[in-house]
Amino acid sequence: MERLKKVGTVKAKSSHEVQNSRLGIGFEKLDRAVFDPEKAYDKVAAIGVKWIRIQSGWARTEQQKGVYDFAWLDEIVDNIIRRGMKPWICLCYGNPVYSSFASVYFGAVGCPPIATQEERDAWVRYVTAVVEHYRGKVEYYEIWNEPDSRYSWKHAHAEDEPEPGPNALEYAMLANLTADAVHAADPKAKVVGFAIAQAYQYTYMNTALAAGMAERIDALSFHAYTADDTLRPGYLKMFRQLLDSYRPGIEIIQSETGAQSRSDGSGALAGLSWTPEKQLKHQLRNLLHDLAADVTFTSYFSTMDMIEALRGLISDKKSYLDYGYFGVLSADFDENGFSTGSYTPKPSYRSLQVLAALFSDDFKPKDMPVRHVSLPSKRVKGNDCDDKTICVYTFARENGAKAIVYWNAVPLLTQTYEGTISFQTFGMDKTVRLIDLADGSVYSLPEDMVKDAGAGEIQLINVPISDTPKMLVFGDINDEMEEI
Repeated sequence: MERLKKVGTVKAKSSHEVQNSRLGIGFEKLDRAVFDPEKAYDKVAAIGVKWIRIQSGWARTEQQKGVYDFAWLDEIVDNIIRRGMKPWICLCYGNPVYSSFASVYFGAVGCPPIATQEERDAWVRYVTAVVEHYRGKVEYYEIWNEPDSRYSWKHAHAEDEPEPGPNALEYAMLANLTADAVHAADPKAKVVGFAIAQAYQYTYMNTALAAGMAERIDALSFHAYTADDTLRPGYLKMFRQLLDSYRPGIEIIQSETGAQSRSDGSGALAGLSWTPEKQLKHQLRNLLHDLAADVTFTSYFSTMDMIEALRGLISDKKSYLDYGYFGVLSADFDENGFSTGSYTPKPSYRSLQVLAALFSDDFKPKDMPVRHVSLPSKRVKGNDCDDKTICVYTFARENGAKAIVYWNAVPLLTQTYEGTISFQTFGMDKTVRLIDLADGSVYSLPEDMVKDAGAGEIQLINVPISDTPKMLVFGDINDEMEEI
């Protein structure tokens, strides 16, 4: 980047300054009260994201049969809305009031209310109460969390019988009951199905869709915890094709994706060689895949470093003191696993802030006449990068500004990359800026990198490329930039 001249930096936008956005972040696990939301609200709003995923916490809300105490959840919902963000709710988990089996697990995680008619009826009443209570404040309701995972679909079973595990037909039964209750309580609300943990579980999804879910859900949500972001476009394409085979128009939402910032964490992708820099790269690459696929919105996991608490037993405190480091805010922990300290931003906080500022409001994916080419490059003593792992997306704004986002998707855990790339473009503005999406630095390109080939053709020659996404913007970006 030393060949370029830094001319500014991307200005952060608070959520209040953003009218529309397809970017969000997770505010999960407050149903288990594992961190202090008061210390996080303002920091999340300062990122500029719009969609905030929270979990409803049946066990925390209904501790006495038929009595719903929404005070704790009201505080969260109202604080989110007050700061210009949009809460959406994942309806989960079990409730010891109706199931002794659920009382075994910390937060009743993964205990679906399906064993008895009493449980099912109580769940429907609870869902109805939640949706009626938040009518006009919450639009999207997601049904359960990762029901295709063994930890999140635990059955009551005899001591001498093995745990049966996930079952698509069982999930469809619960999802159908839930969807009907949501739509009856608020006809304007939208139902989100699946929150699928394994994005390649197409048979599971198809089985549930065929069992009545296709007629009831308004959106499908997925999670994709993998170190290989090159898989993401394939997942998104398959989701779209599968949904359209049933009913075109069902939305796609990415409700959890992230990576840890250190290698000693628990939970998804644990034990891999994660660093703050790799977390940042993983975040940008995956969210950009989602934005390019024009999902309804995409949510980064998560706001906080916190305990994972997915398989915790009430009788064994150590079983839920399993720390995950997915947050864009770092935390310390007390003896009970509660996230303490000042909640300090990581590098991934700034990268998400940059992405939120640039992709706010009307920046949308658009196919444009752009192609990358390999030209002689003195910088690398050879030719421009022409790897098959190059990823290129194009976006446009209503004011005429256009952008190319690109990176070399070498394996995150084992490789880094730095080189050059050239582009042939048509119909672009001659004013070009390069933005480093990692920190928001804005650069002008020297004259020898930008060639006007006539008839609206602009060639960009030997511009920097790395394994961290960069953005070439054509046109006026003064509103997004602070000059230096």
